[in-house]
Amino acid sequence: MSKINTVIFDFDGTLADTNDLIIKSWQAVYMARHGKEGDHDHILSTFGEPLYHTMGKTFPEFDIEESVDIYRSFQKDIFKDTIKPFPGMVELIKELKEKGYKTGIVTSRLRASTYEGLQCFGVEEYIDEIVTVEDCDKHKPDPEPALMCLERLGSTPEESVMIGDSQFDIGCANNAGMTSVMVSWSRAVDGQDAIYIPDYIIEEAEDLWDIIEC
Repeated sequence: MSKINTVIFDFDGTLADTNDLIIKSWQAVYMARHGKEGDHDHILSTFGEPLYHTMGKTFPEFDIEESVDIYRSFQKDIFKDTIKPFPGMVELIKELKEKGYKTGIVTSRLRASTYEGLQCFGVEEYIDEIVTVEDCDKHKPDPEPALMCLERLGSTPEESVMIGDSQFDIGCANNAGMTSVMVSWSRAVDGQDAIYIPDYIIEEAEDLWDIIEC
């Protein structure tokens, strides 16, 4: 592995514990559309997918824009009070910048809420680039968003690590030729029937140092 100088993070489920936020938002749509809650495991299986893609698959008989509006309106009202950083992630990001690493976010979330989350955690100034679902024509696991972020940072895949919690993140990193790191603390992690295999799995945020400084 080449000397690592760039670290790219997924947002939901990796940096930010938004699991309850996402589940509650999906259940709000299920209640509005079908009058009952949806299957919990199915919702978990969609973590990391672009919202419009999943919404179209889940509620094909309804207007996608209206379904997305229900989801986002519900989420907007509880966003700040529901999200929190995973243990050690804020400290990790700050230390990365202090040591001269380039940092980025690659997420299927919208830019406004991503930046709002970073502000809530006090790390917005430590992130060099943000690539969201609004920036790309293709999305995870396609490599386009990761490669776009690397281009903006002036980094190469060989010197970069991407950290995520889902198969979509790992596929994006692998397809981009980056070192892929899976976190073990998210509900989206499931080793069964894995399509994409991460290069590393970390149990705690600080475990990343064993990978990038080896």
